[in-house]
Amino acid sequence: MNLGIRTMNAACWVLGLLTPLLAVAQPKDSYPNRPIRVITGSPGSTSDLSARFVAQKLTGRWGQQAVVDNRPGAGGIIGVEIGARSAPDGYTIIVGHVGTHASAQVLHKNLGYDPIKDFEPISNLVNVAIVFVVHPSVTASTLKDFIAYSQASGGKVNFGSPGAGTSGHLTGELFNLVTKARMTHIPYKGAGFAVTANIAGEVHSSFLATSTAQPHVKAGRLKPLVVVRKTRFSGTPDVPSSVEAGYPDLDSNAWFGLFAPAGTPKHLIARLNKEVADALNSPQVKATLLGQGAEVAPTSPEEFGAYVKSEAVKWARVVKESGYKTQ
Repeated sequence: MNLGIRTMNAACWVLGLLTPLLAVAQPKDSYPNRPIRVITGSPGSTSDLSARFVAQKLTGRWGQQAVVDNRPGAGGIIGVEIGARSAPDGYTIIVGHVGTHASAQVLHKNLGYDPIKDFEPISNLVNVAIVFVVHPSVTASTLKDFIAYSQASGGKVNFGSPGAGTSGHLTGELFNLVTKARMTHIPYKGAGFAVTANIAGEVHSSFLATSTAQPHVKAGRLKPLVVVRKTRFSGTPDVPSSVEAGYPDLDSNAWFGLFAPAGTPKHLIARLNKEVADALNSPQVKATLLGQGAEVAPTSPEEFGAYVKSEAVKWARVVKESGYKTQ
């Protein structure tokens, strides 16, 4: 589920920083004794190239290298499917997110993997908040004002998204279900087009990653009304949470985490989990990622697995109740 280039850049940044740390030095006769492959998507961005430079410098400190394997396409599904078919030996790990491991199984009838059964969860990496923004011409200044405005429009108020089935789309469907708003979905061919359309006033509103929305909010091109989560986001401290706005069930978190193929030995999962947590908990990593609109959020494998399952149930319900037709 695509959230836009800046959101994926944040995930790629943390992945690039983690790759050398995942390949922590071990005796030559122990794991790892050869390169580790880390499958992800979204190649070619400035953040991705910068992360690769950092990874190259840091990898020299460890006994083995972790190599980023970019597999673009289908919102990350192509790469995740490759990861699911890989050997469960600890030498392939996969970056997944809400689109590949929570909503994919209900959005795609012929998905080539089972998001739960085919993977071992390692740890969540980062969370990226979603902010509801409107064009400055929209007179509403609070979420409740906007909902009343939308309900009175007779279906004329709309929201743009990077495309059907993306986080921006499904968060909008959740918004309609929870608030009883009557917004019409307008899909675009990518996050950049959706943001441009909102800035130009082609659509009234959109649900954007905080990392995508921040520069446009600061420039006054978009007006934020609420962060779609239960607590305020530290990167946008002046924007109220959905709980503060009176809608505690309006909660949509964009997360990125690490998985291994099903059957990967538990002791390797535990080792990878520890390295991820140690890396993410450094003050430098936290500060850098927060500057890109992402919060570090390492978990235990058990916590992450339970969370992914809960997300799958949640988004299956949203898809069903919204009436969205699966592909």
